[in-house]
Amino acid sequence: MPYLFTSESVSEGHPDKVADQISDALIDNFLAFDPNSKVACETLVTTGQVVLAGEVKSKAYLDVQEIARGVIRKIGYTKSEYMFEANSCGILSAIHEQSADINQGVDRQKKEEQGAGDQGMMFGYATNETADYMPMALDIAHKLLQELAALRRENKDIKYLRPDAKSQVTLEYDDNNKPLRIDAIVVSTQHDDFDTEEKMLKKINKDIVNILIPRVQARYKKYAHLFNTKIKYHINPTGKFVIGGPHGDTGLTGRKIIVDTYGGKGAHGGGAFSGKDPSKVDRSAAYATRHIAKNLVAAGVCDEVLVQVSYAIGVAQPMGIYINTYGTSKVGLTDGEIARKVESIFDMRPYFIEQRLKLRNPIYSETAAYGHMGRKPEFVNKEFRSPEGKVVKKKVELFTWEKLDYVSKVKKEFGIK
Repeated sequence: MPYLFTSESVSEGHPDKVADQISDALIDNFLAFDPNSKVACETLVTTGQVVLAGEVKSKAYLDVQEIARGVIRKIGYTKSEYMFEANSCGILSAIHEQSADINQGVDRQKKEEQGAGDQGMMFGYATNETADYMPMALDIAHKLLQELAALRRENKDIKYLRPDAKSQVTLEYDDNNKPLRIDAIVVSTQHDDFDTEEKMLKKINKDIVNILIPRVQARYKKYAHLFNTKIKYHINPTGKFVIGGPHGDTGLTGRKIIVDTYGGKGAHGGGAFSGKDPSKVDRSAAYATRHIAKNLVAAGVCDEVLVQVSYAIGVAQPMGIYINTYGTSKVGLTDGEIARKVESIFDMRPYFIEQRLKLRNPIYSETAAYGHMGRKPEFVNKEFRSPEGKVVKKKVELFTWEKLDYVSKVKKEFGIK
């Protein structure tokens, strides 16, 4: 029997995402000046205020206030009427040194024996229902907001948009778990004030349906066939949305972990990503399990897979690796047998994850909005400036965990032609 499945996304101007982006900008700056930095930085944003808190072990000295202001400015909070503005908001730093008790469990004389930065379980997921091996509802939800943000910055076709926004997409699937059509789309976008609420709702509805949706269809042709005349649209369903961003809702690092991953498909271990250096397996192992899952599906081992890994703090070797192919395995092996082969292909000790995925580089700011998974691996040039005037220029590779660089190894191990 056909069924419905829903995923949501939030824009870069959503308060929780503002917090994530500030935390990850700090990570990038610490790693740029000291690649061995150990950082766990949380951010809180509210009306006119930013609070930074966390633990750091680094040789780098940063102007954390200016870094935070730069992020807020880039997002688009640059007007006083937003009640949260890059140049005027207060910024309080309560960042202090990392606990020596924790650090002794991570650092080792031999780098290969580096222990996990925390206990816990992490999940990676992949499905062949999209070209980037992501759940389709989440992928479309991200694309809607990325295009909405582009329209806001262009300030041409739609001129009243403000940075905060959310989307939600409901897909209908058939009995074979294949997406048939979009059943419903929800878009809530912050906007400038209008003369009347009736005029506002009419204008925003018209622009979302007649400007945003066709733009998404044209730019992402792989999804165009899913759009139809029977889609139920809910555009700013509460009505007025002038008060938004950190003024409308307090934001915290790590509160959008489902948006960051798979939109409710697969599973999540509960640990957030942003604000954590790669010694924290909440982040690095989640990337590594995504890397495994994507390469397994791309190699033809299965159509869909969930990969779990778990750790004890201070211990290098994971407690175990779990595989669930949801009955889609194509290699005549049980999920347990597949897991044992995965262990022989991918070294999941923290040091080797860092090396394999090049995680000690300043690559994290780009992850902090529109999802950490399903993104395009690419090289970019970055520049960082310290308070003393030191400049670091680096060419780094983004989203290395999205590379299909282990497909041939997986095929060889599983005997796939």
